[in-house]
Amino acid sequence: MNLPMCLPDWLAPLPRAWAQHTAWRVLDVSGDGQALQAVYQAWQAADPQQRPQHLHYVLVLPDARPLLACAPAAWQAQLGGLLPGVQRIPLAGGALQLTLWLGDTAALLRRQSMVADTIVLGSDARPWLAPHALKPLLRHCQRGTQWLAPQNADLAALLERSGCAVDMTGPLHARFDPSWPLRKPVAQSARPGTALVLGAGLAGSSAAWSLAQRGWQVTVLGSGAAPADGASGLPAGLFCPHTSPDDCPLSRLSRAGLHALLPRLAQCCTPGKDWALSGVLEHDSLEPRHLAWEDGPGLAWSQAATAMQCATVGLPPDAPALWHHRAGWLRPAALVAAQLRHPNIRFVGHTHISQVTQVTRPQSTGHGWQALDGDQHTVAQADIAIIAAGSASIPFLPAHWRLQPLRGQVTWGRCTADNAAALPPGPVNGSGNLVPHVPDADGPFWIMGSTFERDVTALPVSPADQAAAHAHNLGKLAQLLPASAAQLAPAFTPGDPACLPTWGRVRLASHDRLPIVGPVPGAPGLFALTALGARGITLSTLCGELLAAQLHAEPLPLDAQLAQHLHTDRLQ
Repeated sequence: MNLPMCLPDWLAPLPRAWAQHTAWRVLDVSGDGQALQAVYQAWQAADPQQRPQHLHYVLVLPDARPLLACAPAAWQAQLGGLLPGVQRIPLAGGALQLTLWLGDTAALLRRQSMVADTIVLGSDARPWLAPHALKPLLRHCQRGTQWLAPQNADLAALLERSGCAVDMTGPLHARFDPSWPLRKPVAQSARPGTALVLGAGLAGSSAAWSLAQRGWQVTVLGSGAAPADGASGLPAGLFCPHTSPDDCPLSRLSRAGLHALLPRLAQCCTPGKDWALSGVLEHDSLEPRHLAWEDGPGLAWSQAATAMQCATVGLPPDAPALWHHRAGWLRPAALVAAQLRHPNIRFVGHTHISQVTQVTRPQSTGHGWQALDGDQHTVAQADIAIIAAGSASIPFLPAHWRLQPLRGQVTWGRCTADNAAALPPGPVNGSGNLVPHVPDADGPFWIMGSTFERDVTALPVSPADQAAAHAHNLGKLAQLLPASAAQLAPAFTPGDPACLPTWGRVRLASHDRLPIVGPVPGAPGLFALTALGARGITLSTLCGELLAAQLHAEPLPLDAQLAQHLHTDRLQ
């Protein structure tokens, strides 16, 4: 094999190891980004038939500065705002999944979980020669894991004592193959096959896209003629980081969601038409938000709003407000449609599923799953099934999961010369959210909401409930932007020509208001990706990637502890 000139000789065994594999997992603890650059260039230069389609590269660093110093210009836009913890950065159209573990190396190796095909140690072996220093790294090995480093006799001897077969003829090349049995079984990667997804909204399309990218043939079942006929058909909504003084799990989860969402939007959707990274001003006079940082990389995400930013939306210059840089608006149905256009995905509409049952499949190994209609006819059949149908998921999931439907209604109207002065230049959130100037074929519109009507599922919404929703949304707007509320009041007043019917659908929430992602217990091959509540725009892409990572034994796209907050295990 001809190796690229950029690849150091001690990394030369890597392309030979990954040849003929569809995916490869590298854990790099070398302490900088130099090996990453060389491996990426080697992967790019390799024959596509002799390299993995998906390269999962986990880089462990004390902070992002070593990577920022050597990363190519094309990566820099995605590498700002890297806070301690786990960050996933999809590069090369998602073919390279760069996962950064930022912080104390030993603590991260103990807390995070992955199985490495190759471990890159780098030129400085001293950190690993201390007593027990290698132990946290060994927990990420499987039998056959490859170790690479420049030549170092002391490190080679230590690896040999730790269960590795070591090649001593040149640069350090070792293979983990202990003579003793391993205590912990290694998670097995699923082989891509067929999948059926129940639900054609943000959750279902995200799950389908993430599996399709990994070679699955996916059938997505929707109840309407077109996708996004439920809550994901919201005319427009916001994606925005959550903030808290202690940087709580929801805050960290929202940033992980945006790390996944923004590259997907750039890859699949049209900026200015389907979405915009406009920034969002957050104002809540009743419960002002506070940041967990005063300086540093967090300012690339959020900071105190300036007096001018407050003034442009009609607020006093000293109003309690934040400015979120990595935030904006999205037409969710556009993202759903874009994801479902993947060549490995087939959408089937007008399906009304009454049962999802396990079935024996004589033509293949093991069992599969089938979706049945009301007449017990098979609508679709596949190796695995994913329940991602929002509030319609409830009948197919365990009763003790305590799922709650939430009807939401938004007030909306057309942008006209009469209301131009009332509309801010960009989105504002806090007590509800106002999204102005959304482009549309019939002219731009604004949208304000939403209500949270717990355990209410009735559709279409009655005139009385619409009137109550208009009043509720106007009250939120009065807290959010008092001057705008006074001028836009006719659009919230039933009977006024400016008042249009609300747009209402039903969402689904869990008991802790966090999404549910993972296997359904007691039903091998059945998975759930649901209960995204009001955070589907921000979190759906991340949840799809998390489910795919679980299936394929990949490095997780977020901190392992955060992943546990979403896992189905928490519901037992």
